[in-house]
Amino acid sequence: MTTLTLRDGTELYYKDWGSGQPILFSHGWPLSADMWDAQMLFFAERGYRVIAFDRRGFGRSSQPWTGYDYDTFADDIAELIEKLDLKDVVLAGFSMGGGDVTRYIARKGSARVARLALISAVTPLFMKTADHPVGPDASLFAGIRAGLAADRPQFLDDFSTLFYGTNRPGAKVSQGVFKQTLQIALQASIKAAIDCVTAFSETDFRPDMARIDVPTLVIHGDDDQVVPFEATGKLAAEMIKGSQLKVYAGAPHATCTTHKDQVNADLLAFIQG
Repeated sequence: MTTLTLRDGTELYYKDWGSGQPILFSHGWPLSADMWDAQMLFFAERGYRVIAFDRRGFGRSSQPWTGYDYDTFADDIAELIEKLDLKDVVLAGFSMGGGDVTRYIARKGSARVARLALISAVTPLFMKTADHPVGPDASLFAGIRAGLAADRPQFLDDFSTLFYGTNRPGAKVSQGVFKQTLQIALQASIKAAIDCVTAFSETDFRPDMARIDVPTLVIHGDDDQVVPFEATGKLAAEMIKGSQLKVYAGAPHATCTTHKDQVNADLLAFIQG
């Protein structure tokens, strides 16, 4: 396996395919680089270099006890970008991965970055607070942490219904996709899975929004039952200067799978634009 040894000894797994302008993909919770298969294949076949990594604690990367916060995640990305000497890179983040790539720009700047794509992302703030009343209540995230601790396999199996929106009429997702999702999710450290619920729900990226100075594409489904559009994507697009917003009517959270052709086409047009 191809790994990078990070500053604290954590082994970060990554895959690096093709050649050309680089696109770095940051995955969602509680998945791994494999969630990007449809995008990796599509872009590598079209002359791009595609890189996807397993966040610390997830997939094939090491499972340290601590370090599940966005400053650490951003610094991990910085080490990977520097190791591979990526320049003119397109950063694409899905769900909690949108926070990683946003915080990278806020902490490290955009000298190596050409463009940013936020897909079903948790930015700028997920959880309901006094000055962010549209987010889900803190009790929801406490329930997720409790569900993981009590019976993680069953909780994650049930979670896929909302993730893929298969509780909606006409939604079609194969049993193979459900099985793969659970298999990937259970590769993660239970500690990482629990700690990241706190990180992605409570981290306030609103100050980071003002530091984004590259062309940005925001993609979100308007029927996202996991990361509601009104609380996140809509606000991110309003806060990031000059951003483009693509709202997918009736789409669930997992647009990279359920709407992969549309995501690929929109991302390609954005990169080429």
